[in-house]
Amino acid sequence: MIGRAATRLLDAPRVGPEEPGLKAAVDALGGEVIRLRSRDGLKLTGRWLPSDGGVIADDGEPAWQPDPYEAILLLHGWTGSVAPDLVDLGPSLRRTAGVLGLDFRGHGGSDDAPTTFGLHEIEDVAGALGWLGERGIRRVAFVGSSMGGVVAIAAIVVLGDGSLVQADLDPTAPAADVEAPRPRIVGAVVESVAPDLRIPIANRMGLPIGGVFRRLLAGRMFRLAGRRVGGDLRATEPGRIIGLVEPVPLLLVHGGADRTVRPADGRRLAKLAGPSAEHWEVPGAEHGQARRAAPAQWDERVSAFLRSAFTEARGVVPIIHGSGEPTADSDFRRLEGD
Repeated sequence: MIGRAATRLLDAPRVGPEEPGLKAAVDALGGEVIRLRSRDGLKLTGRWLPSDGGVIADDGEPAWQPDPYEAILLLHGWTGSVAPDLVDLGPSLRRTAGVLGLDFRGHGGSDDAPTTFGLHEIEDVAGALGWLGERGIRRVAFVGSSMGGVVAIAAIVVLGDGSLVQADLDPTAPAADVEAPRPRIVGAVVESVAPDLRIPIANRMGLPIGGVFRRLLAGRMFRLAGRRVGGDLRATEPGRIIGLVEPVPLLLVHGGADRTVRPADGRRLAKLAGPSAEHWEVPGAEHGQARRAAPAQWDERVSAFLRSAFTEARGVVPIIHGSGEPTADSDFRRLEGD
């Protein structure tokens, strides 16, 4: 029983049950289907949605103008591709910046690979950041739900937010081999994320036993699954590392009717986060369904958070030359003036 359950953890469904009916809605979004490689070489699929113009205030003046150097990386949950999130969230998000919806390994149209709850998916995020950097994007915000939120937190901690450019340079690379700068991660909106990866698994078990015993079983599943992929799937679970996301701004969203990650678990995670984190509990929202429960409030709060994060990150940054060092005051510029 435990062995089969561990296998199921690693073998997420490629396509969610609602996806066959979403093709027309996805096509209506426009954009472009893209291919990129994860940092460890897997071929991944995604869809790029350019920003959808600006936002005009009631007085006719521009309230927000998307910056071509900014993008949002949309990260989906354990089941299926990113298509449902693109349909639900894409039209709102792209009013702030261009949106790259990424299919994780083993999901959607990406290469087959075990699902590892962030252990290896951070390589997919690294590949997506590289793709964005090659296209001139300099500032990126993450939006992720459930497993996508877990991966977003892990990616910021493991990959770094990109503010220390020197750490990303390869000291053995040829002097003329200059890669595009990696975008800076300026903020993250994560929804329905538990502090302990065992919690959502245990809460979904249809077993007539107490929560403590269900969590013990979930822990055994994770240990066995980890041995099969050669790593600890819980090494970067949110409760262990969320404090290291600081000072990157973080908006934690939890549903008041979420039975997979209950509100009390969301509050526990929020208490572990740093002072730059905000916590928003949405009444009546089920797992990963905050926008469906409160669309106007979600659009307003998430847009304001993301725009604030992008605005704070705009400013003077060094141009890094092949030597890896800025050489003079003239080598500094404002990104918005590029």
